Amino acid sequence: MNNRTRLNAILGLVLLSLISLPACRAAEAHPKLELKVDSSPLNAAAAKNHPTSFADVVEPVQPAVVSVYSSKTIVQRARVPEIFRQFYGDGAFPDQSQKHEGLGSGVIVSKNGYILTNNHVVDDADELKVALNDGRELTAKLIGTDPKTDIAVIKIDADDLPFVTLADSDRLRVGDLVFAIGNPLGVGQTVTMGIVSATGRSNLGILAEQGGYENFIQTDASINQGNSGGALIDGQGRLVGINSAILSSGGSRGGNIGIGFAIPINLASSILTSLVETGSVQRGYLGVGSIKDLKADEAEALGLKKDQRGVFVGAVPKDGPAAKAGIKRSDVLTAIDGQTLNTAAELRNKVAAKAPGTEVAVKLMREGKEMTLKVKLGALSAAQSAGEFIPGVTVKPLDSETRAKIGAPKDLEGIVISEVAEDSPFNKRLVPGMIIVEINRQTVTDVEQAQGLLQRGRNLLIVYIRGQFSPVAVTIN
Repeated sequence: MNNRTRLNAILGLVLLSLISLPACRAAEAHPKLELKVDSSPLNAAAAKNHPTSFADVVEPVQPAVVSVYSSKTIVQRARVPEIFRQFYGDGAFPDQSQKHEGLGSGVIVSKNGYILTNNHVVDDADELKVALNDGRELTAKLIGTDPKTDIAVIKIDADDLPFVTLADSDRLRVGDLVFAIGNPLGVGQTVTMGIVSATGRSNLGILAEQGGYENFIQTDASINQGNSGGALIDGQGRLVGINSAILSSGGSRGGNIGIGFAIPINLASSILTSLVETGSVQRGYLGVGSIKDLKADEAEALGLKKDQRGVFVGAVPKDGPAAKAGIKRSDVLTAIDGQTLNTAAELRNKVAAKAPGTEVAVKLMREGKEMTLKVKLGALSAAQSAGEFIPGVTVKPLDSETRAKIGAPKDLEGIVISEVAEDSPFNKRLVPGMIIVEINRQTVTDVEQAQGLLQRGRNLLIVYIRGQFSPVAVTIN
């Protein structure tokens, strides 16, 4: 092979490699894709420890969760210049009526059609309609409401109604799996999943205006407008709560950010039973006042064990259930019916959830000694429950908003007078905006405790108004 032939062979090899190089690179850039596909249906039973579907938990409950439609008519006076009314009379300008409609959810809890929902879903409604998951739409009757817990009970009459099983919400633990079911934003029945983020949430201000009982389950299961009154169920499909509110950066019109609240079913069912069987809400009354939470150093000084908490009793009204049972001032209540007490809010909620006449076991610490006393609960009267302090005088808790409006000191405790009726025998001495800080030389902390401090005959009140403390005497017949 001469040199020219050898050169041509080399050039041919180089040219061939240049031609095949892009093809090789193309093959490397676009490799053959191999995917593993399993087109068989989802099988939850195949992985008991790590379930891949919760359909078997949710499906039996869905038919019992309903949509609640409320409507009310608001009549407004026609807006016209007053001079026209003088010339033509009121009859020429009829009142204008406007129909307002609301949407929420509810849960059927009995085979005869009782439904739990939120008070704010049905509040002031002229008409209530319930839409079932099977397409039926029925008119509902309002049985009763309890604004202090935001619970309402309505009823429908129909055959073959689905209903849920209730769980013991006191046994919920942080981390438990939960599902929220309702009709958010009117899109139709929706199920969201999350966990229990916290229990016993209080002092949130959600029910502060009503002087309510806040004892919420917190969850990150997505809750939005329209979910109110819907079901919060556990991993076994049992009802553990009634969805009620969300915390949102957008205020009342904001969306879910993973902080939702539900009313524990133990509390909701006690309200349900009371409204159905008695027609009103009957709450228990222990009869202790000036109660407060304890800090770690205070608990230790009072003889409690390390990491143990309790509720300090600052006053025990005479002749109340607690006084009759032997509870004394400076006692520290640590448990009620075997359930640990950590905060004053817990004590208030647990007592209010029990019926009057119920005997409870109260564990307490006194001078370093532990003892248990049996207390027969009294009745928190309807007047107290409605916020009526004395005849014609309505009071409410002193929240941060009211405190700022009145200009009260941050450390001032008491209850604020919100309304005084014209026919009240006390309307000359008590006025809205007054803060009642003491009754008969006992510090006032809440409405119920204040009611318990009153006695027949003459009572001495210390009130705060316009930056000054003043004594006011009232006589209770």
